[in-house]
Amino acid sequence: MKKLILGIAILASSFTFAQKDKDASAKFDAANKAAMDAFNAKNYAVAAPKFLEAYEILKANGKADETYKYNAAISYAVNNNIPEATKLYEELIAANYTGEQTTYTAKDKQGQVQSFDKTMWTTLKGKSKDYTDFKEEKTPSVEPELYETLATLYLNSKQNDKAVALIEKGLSKFPNNAKLKDFQGTAYYASGNNDKFATVIKEQLAKDPNNAENWYNLGVLQSKNPASAAEAEVSFKKAIELKPDFSNAYLNLVYTTIGDEDAAVKKINETNRTDKAAGTKLIEERRARFAKALPYAESWYKVQPENIDAVSTLKDIYTITKNTEKAAAMKAKLAELEAKQTK
Repeated sequence: MKKLILGIAILASSFTFAQKDKDASAKFDAANKAAMDAFNAKNYAVAAPKFLEAYEILKANGKADETYKYNAAISYAVNNNIPEATKLYEELIAANYTGEQTTYTAKDKQGQVQSFDKTMWTTLKGKSKDYTDFKEEKTPSVEPELYETLATLYLNSKQNDKAVALIEKGLSKFPNNAKLKDFQGTAYYASGNNDKFATVIKEQLAKDPNNAENWYNLGVLQSKNPASAAEAEVSFKKAIELKPDFSNAYLNLVYTTIGDEDAAVKKINETNRTDKAAGTKLIEERRARFAKALPYAESWYKVQPENIDAVSTLKDIYTITKNTEKAAAMKAKLAELEAKQTK
């Protein structure tokens, strides 16, 4: 699950109401001030509906500005109100909102930067000698952040199919967006689309082959198919090479090497009923798999000597490979750990 992290910077916007709209102007000013005060006080539960109130006042007076809806969306998201935040982010993306604004500034005789609306700025630029350094600048688009945040909201609320569709749409517009690429793998995995998840991981490994987590994730996917078990072993070993204390990689390497133990035991029992020689061969093959897994299990235990699963697994492997002395030592260690848990 992706933790929602926002650089909670809201956007500013300003409107001038006509003289006849004094009542609407007063209501807007009051709602916007209440929203800003609440936001600055980190009272996001109050800020969000007040930003929406300001938005609705503007909309009712023919001056709709999605900036206030954007600010409300941020406030809801920071306050972990996922349903309301999701609704607003969906609306902003559907409206192709970018948050881009053009600012018009100039320096006065004291060297102070002053802001103007476009009409006044244009007039001063053409006629006034009191101002210099006229600049017209456009603020960056927030559209990529809309996709990133909504993808996170979808993933956190387990709307995985929606997350996949949104991320694919976002990457078609912003193909180099690192966050969306990262979220894409998570979304594919959460939605059960392991083939696409594996493709994403391989693309990431092609760019950064020293990422232990990606080697581990690739190994997990490969281990789900017996046909790619050997590839999974390679991936887990690569993860461990890059991160020697990677306990989960050792765990998965052990069980991938052993294989489907339940199926193996069932097959041995069935075969023994009709063909003892064939059954004995299967037993020897099983023991060989456990022997191969032994050094990985020992390394896992070395990394996590207090882990009951690591101790129990190593005990079973020693037992099956007929190392009775070490099996007894692990049995004693297991009893010690289990006793601690019951205290």
